[in-house]
Amino acid sequence: MASSKPKHVEKSYLIRELAEEFNVTTRTLRFYEEKGLLKPSRIGATRVYSAADRTRLKLILRGKRLGLSLDESAEIILMYDPVGTNSKQILTLIDAIQDKRLQLEKQKQDLEQTLEDLQRAEQRCVESLKHIH
Repeated sequence: MASSKPKHVEKSYLIRELAEEFNVTTRTLRFYEEKGLLKPSRIGATRVYSAADRTRLKLILRGKRLGLSLDESAEIILMYDPVGTNSKQILTLIDAIQDKRLQLEKQKQDLEQTLEDLQRAEQRCVESLKHIH
């Protein structure tokens, strides 16, 4: 008697479904496809995205939230090896995160200094007005 066990069917997504789920435009998805980050199959003119495409999109958007450039995210995502340990990928991500953190700390210091400068300038202006009247 033959087994009637169902074959594993990978979930697939249409462009509109991914765009809605991740709150991006279909143009954004096509852009990522042009960059080689997403590789949908096609049924006629219809793009069909795999679960792997969905995961890559999620990682691209996470990288964006972390302040990584698209090139930085792409480099890290494309390092993924499904059969390896991915330690090089993880170390590269850690380096990118640390670099971004240092950059943001520097910007924070610059902003704090600018705010102090503005406060002093405002105080001088207020004092000058007191002497005019």
